[in-house]
Amino acid sequence: MPWQEVSTMSLRKEFVTLAIQTDANLSELCRRFGISRKTGYKLLDRYRSDGPDGLRSGSRRPHDSPQRTAASIERAIVELRQAHPAWGARKLLRRLRDLGYRDLPAPSTGHAILKRCGCIDPEESDKHKAFIRFERDQPNSLWQMDFKGHFALMNGSRCHPLTVLDDHSRFDLALRACANEQGSTVQAQLTALFRRYGLPDSIGIDNGPPWGDSYAQPYTPLTVWLIRQDITVWHSRPYHPQTLGKDERFHRTLKAEVLARQNFPDLHTVQSAFDTWREVYNFERPHDALDGNTPATRYRPSTRAFLETLPPIEYAPHCHVRKVDQNGHFSFKGHRMHVSKAFYSQPIALRESIHDGIWDVYFGHQKINSIDLRDYKSLT
Repeated sequence: MPWQEVSTMSLRKEFVTLAIQTDANLSELCRRFGISRKTGYKLLDRYRSDGPDGLRSGSRRPHDSPQRTAASIERAIVELRQAHPAWGARKLLRRLRDLGYRDLPAPSTGHAILKRCGCIDPEESDKHKAFIRFERDQPNSLWQMDFKGHFALMNGSRCHPLTVLDDHSRFDLALRACANEQGSTVQAQLTALFRRYGLPDSIGIDNGPPWGDSYAQPYTPLTVWLIRQDITVWHSRPYHPQTLGKDERFHRTLKAEVLARQNFPDLHTVQSAFDTWREVYNFERPHDALDGNTPATRYRPSTRAFLETLPPIEYAPHCHVRKVDQNGHFSFKGHRMHVSKAFYSQPIALRESIHDGIWDVYFGHQKINSIDLRDYKSLT
């Protein structure tokens, strides 16, 4: 049995005092004190050479450890961790390499250094549920957009963080501290975004306001405006946030590295913190899914310019064009049909599909519905 931790020194002193006496039975003493004969002899040797100090627990680390990480590297790892408390060893070491450090240890060693220096909370867990991954092959092929859950500010108001992420590069295009989640607010933010980075081919969004009234009615004035910009709009599957997985993962990172670590008095202070962190995220923070590279190394602005003035919508001659009334209705082949109030006063087009009796409804370049005239009941 090992020594009792609460009285190790007193037990060792008692053992050697008895063991050095004349005619002492060392084997029996070892049995009674619950230690091996090898340990007993080792204690006697240490006591005879160093006196009582030889009974203290000494480090088993060798006097010379050529494989140990240099103190300067350990210090750099710890200091960078203190600057970015949510970063793990892999990210920290990649960032140090990008900063010019050499002879860096393996991630497992880096993790051990963080643990030894008290930089890791014992209750921390890295067991996160993984999102289903997919990736577009070019920047601006798809942007993912959503609001992070709103939170209270010290002045009594609330912040609604709007996030826009490029799917290919994970580049954070927008991180805005908004006062609400209204469509007009989002449109103003996107206008500034489009002017800086150009237009994406498509945008993935959720189903709730301001992106849509519901899954059955996914169009709002905001999404109509996006389609007018020649952007394809697609909505995530209901109750499946993994279809916007990269933006969801970005929200977790934002919470861990910014929102969970401080309280904010007002929107201005939040935006200042967002701007500082966004620069770190895009240009400094290594991204595991990018082989440790930063999002900025993979992003390029779009060549498609923002349309300051929207051109009229034109359809091919074979299309049947109808205008939507204020209730979202239009007439076609003797039927009164419904699309969405969001298309009020806008021209839509109906094209016969390859299936008999099925007509596809388009707004601009995007199909917004399909109608089966064989089993269609007119609206009353």
